Amino acid sequence: MRRLVTGKQMKEIDAYAIQTVGIPSMVLMERAALSVADELELEYKRTGKKPFEKAVTLIFCGTGNNGADGAAVARILHLRGFQVSVITVGDRERWTEEMRSQIAIDEKLGIAVESFGGYLPGRFDVAVDAIFGVGLTRDVEGEFKEAVEFLAGLNPEFTVAVDIPSGISSETGRVMGTAVKADLTVTFGYEKVGTAIYPGKGYSGRVAVKDIGFPDFDSYEGKRYFTYEPGDQLRIPGRKKDSHKGTYGKVLIAAGSKGMCGAAYLSALSAYRTGAGLVKILTVDGNVPMLQTLLPEAIITSYPEEMEAEEPEAFRELVERECAWASVIVLGPGLGRGRHVVKLTEYVLLSAYVPIILDADGLNTVAEYPHLAEFFTENVIVTPHLGEMARLVEKDIAELREDLPGAAVGYCEEKGVTCVLKDAVSVVAGKDGSVYINSSGGGAMAKAGSGDVLTGLIAGLIALGLQEDEAAAMGVWLHGLAGESAAAGRGEHSVLAREIADSIMQEDNNGRTIQQNLCGN
Repeated sequence: MRRLVTGKQMKEIDAYAIQTVGIPSMVLMERAALSVADELELEYKRTGKKPFEKAVTLIFCGTGNNGADGAAVARILHLRGFQVSVITVGDRERWTEEMRSQIAIDEKLGIAVESFGGYLPGRFDVAVDAIFGVGLTRDVEGEFKEAVEFLAGLNPEFTVAVDIPSGISSETGRVMGTAVKADLTVTFGYEKVGTAIYPGKGYSGRVAVKDIGFPDFDSYEGKRYFTYEPGDQLRIPGRKKDSHKGTYGKVLIAAGSKGMCGAAYLSALSAYRTGAGLVKILTVDGNVPMLQTLLPEAIITSYPEEMEAEEPEAFRELVERECAWASVIVLGPGLGRGRHVVKLTEYVLLSAYVPIILDADGLNTVAEYPHLAEFFTENVIVTPHLGEMARLVEKDIAELREDLPGAAVGYCEEKGVTCVLKDAVSVVAGKDGSVYINSSGGGAMAKAGSGDVLTGLIAGLIALGLQEDEAAAMGVWLHGLAGESAAAGRGEHSVLAREIADSIMQEDNNGRTIQQNLCGN
């Protein structure tokens, strides 16, 4: 796992390094500047239109220590023989001590240093954004806004951001009025949450995380954010030679409505592909022939749609009996909005003593009948996309997008459940206080049925023995990797949900999973 931090947490880590351990801030700054210069030179040589030695670099520096980092980058590039100029933004009276020192060195070396107000635009190729660091907490205004908009509109060949693109919230990824769009972001110590979530992720380009000598320190305040990285798939238990189908769990998929069995099929297929030993689909009678054809490996228990109205006690007993069979339950994909769905949801929530993954129409039912949320237990995992989340919490999608981690954490804490908030970058808020930010997947997965595959995948991981929080986070990551694998074979536009399911844990001719190959493992 790889740690992510907010700007506030990074400041605590920085303060611990300087004030408690005693590492001088100028030492950390020098290493930060060296890492930016090295990464910029390497990346520009790979992508630039001309030799880096001939490129003209313009470095925009704010008043704080992010600006001081930029001034140090200017010195390092200048001493390597590159053409560099510095543009300072903001009131010089507010410069930090480090900023004053770095600019003084630049001027003694003959580097051109101009204020933004007096800058006459000229030709240049590379822009370095060192205006704001991770501490930005309000919208960009005044001269800073002018500078950010100016820099954003210059359209240089290449733009690198120091630590985080100026104007992006390090906590939420929100654009704080206006922001610089970078091709490369070089950040220090740990990646910031704001560059891992859209829209900040879209403004950051490639993010290079550089070790500049921060000591290990995790006693900072706030949630613990993380993402998975190559090798983490090894956390999934292997298969034993002396095992049988019962060893790997029993997944019950309560899904599908009349003539709508696709979601049930995709969830069941995904659970099997993930490794579950037994998968049973609980659905209406009309879906049986098609499901038996699509997935003969699945056990199917069916009921007439009118059973809840005509034989309410028998319906309740059926649901209770099937719940007692399962070791994990998926509730919701393709259920529709029939009157029996309300009772089905209630009976499952009341009867099950095993993890429940609540998705799709299960969530819509809870949104329409909020009293059902009173039956939630700590074993429940909810997997809403933004539209479903908006209905659950009665907020606008735009408001939720302002702070995806906050929305997921808020619902998790209010209801005592694990919350998987699905978006281009999905967020998982766990009951243990951790927050997972996903780093896999892509636009090819924006297809009907993709979410149904995810529910089955999470269920399959629980069947293999993972706890709810880890299964939810790992499921989101593997789902994205499976999508990448399917896209590599089919192309971005042509991927179908069932192909994502078929790519879960898929092995190549050398016995390596596709996920291992995608991770470079």
